Amino acid sequence: MAERILLIDDDARLAEMVGEYLQGFGYSVSVIGSGVEGLEALRDGQFDALILDLSLPDIDGMDVFRSIPASAALPVIMLTARGDPMDRILGLELGADDYLAKPFEPRELLARLKSIIRRGSRNQPTQIMTFGRLGIDLDAMEARIDGQRCDLTSYQFQLLSALATRAGRVLSRDHLMNYLQGTDIDAFDRSIDVHVSRIRAAIEDDPKHPKRLITIRGAGYLFAKSQD
Repeated sequence: MAERILLIDDDARLAEMVGEYLQGFGYSVSVIGSGVEGLEALRDGQFDALILDLSLPDIDGMDVFRSIPASAALPVIMLTARGDPMDRILGLELGADDYLAKPFEPRELLARLKSIIRRGSRNQPTQIMTFGRLGIDLDAMEARIDGQRCDLTSYQFQLLSALATRAGRVLSRDHLMNYLQGTDIDAFDRSIDVHVSRIRAAIEDDPKHPKRLITIRGAGYLFAKSQD
């Protein structure tokens, strides 16, 4: 079955050219010209990767990216004509898999697309993730240390799993709150800090000196890939 790609870009000429090029290599490409329609497509369909332009006419591409639910685990390439390197840094900090500045060669986009899909298939989380003594059972919604169940609320488990499925990436508070949209939580970003403290109390050997769930000052949180 052809891998399904969603391309969100309001540059109709570029989008058509990219879509036809990728289709020539066996991909099934859906082209959307606005952020609102792109989010609808993401909710309604299953895709193997997203190519997202940051400069959209209705919603900023960053806001579209923040609205992708954690459960999607969708590889993302960001496109931009902006010259500010902070856009690239912000996009990667928020969890984008790759970044490509316009104008670009379609062949380079193809190579990057193949890479993130291949990487995503290797890193697709299993139903039980293991990090040293910590096990995270996505089906049972339980975290366990040495087989003993950790005392976490449903929200705290979802927060932990959002971080763990993206181990090694820094996720901002805003990004985490958008991942977990629809859950019962105050829209106050410091509430994330409170829940992180409680998760640490449950999973860390020494919560005051965490080795699993690490604060990156000024950026957010990182779940460590390698742990004792």
